[in-house]
Amino acid sequence: MNDETRMTNDEGMWKLVSLCLLVIVFMMPFGLASAAQRDVELLIVTGAPGEEEYAEKFEKQVRTWKTACVKSGIAVEVIGKDEHDAEALEAALKKAATKSTGQFWLVLIGHGTFDNREVKFNLRGPDVSAKQLAAWCQPIQREFIFIDGGSCSAGFMQPLAGQRRIIMTGTKSVDEIYYTRFGEFFAPAIAGDLAADLNQDQQVSLIEAFRHACKQVANFYETEERLATEHALIDDNGDGLGARSELFTAATQDLKDGQRSAQVALVLSEEEQKLTDAQRMKRDELELKLEALKAQRAALKEDEYYRQLELILRELSAFYSRP
Repeated sequence: MNDETRMTNDEGMWKLVSLCLLVIVFMMPFGLASAAQRDVELLIVTGAPGEEEYAEKFEKQVRTWKTACVKSGIAVEVIGKDEHDAEALEAALKKAATKSTGQFWLVLIGHGTFDNREVKFNLRGPDVSAKQLAAWCQPIQREFIFIDGGSCSAGFMQPLAGQRRIIMTGTKSVDEIYYTRFGEFFAPAIAGDLAADLNQDQQVSLIEAFRHACKQVANFYETEERLATEHALIDDNGDGLGARSELFTAATQDLKDGQRSAQVALVLSEEEQKLTDAQRMKRDELELKLEALKAQRAALKEDEYYRQLELILRELSAFYSRP
């Protein structure tokens, strides 16, 4: 090894050491003492159950969601009483559109139908179609999380998809018309079941809850020796296409979905609770910026890559430094 080669290797080593030190710094817990108030609202809509068996299943999911919201200090409203549910839903969405900050979650728990023309969510009065719901939700400008684990729910994905929106459906197409179990498994997972905590950060993100629920659904059909009649989708990049859970377990290099939903959780860990919404948003932006840079590494010169990497990590380290 000549001196020039040794010098080059030493420079590379010190780059890595410096960056590792920065990573260690920004992984330190943020030094705030108490939980910060969250700007999050959640609306649950329970549809017409049809049979008592389903009424009990739907009510169990509602209780799980409500308990998680109370635990997290999140405002929650439930619609699902009578033939005026569609009117109540439209009014609630108009109210949700009056705010421009924070997050708004809309959770549909019930059955869906498809008549070869349009997909609908079954309410106690007039059903609501995907087209109607998309129109009612269109004015919502804050980050929007929509979860419909019911049958035929895939028909809601494209109409509702967009930037700053995470859309989750219990089926991959409108032709999956049978009762779906995705919501039964998703509710306890997003409510904080640490069995779904894949990265061991003491909280369950949307993508973790999605993957866990999909795994439980697959296990159910395998145990029952039945052909699976539901395959959930998630879209968080706004293209409305959605991705199956299997993609997140494979070595997929160009996976477009999953980054934002990995940052969003309903029930936060103790450390995460110490951040304000503004701090969490800034942190999330930097992490997404870091992932985007990693994806561009092959197209950048080494010095330029490390220069940009250091800038991002310095911002993160300063953000997480103890006061």
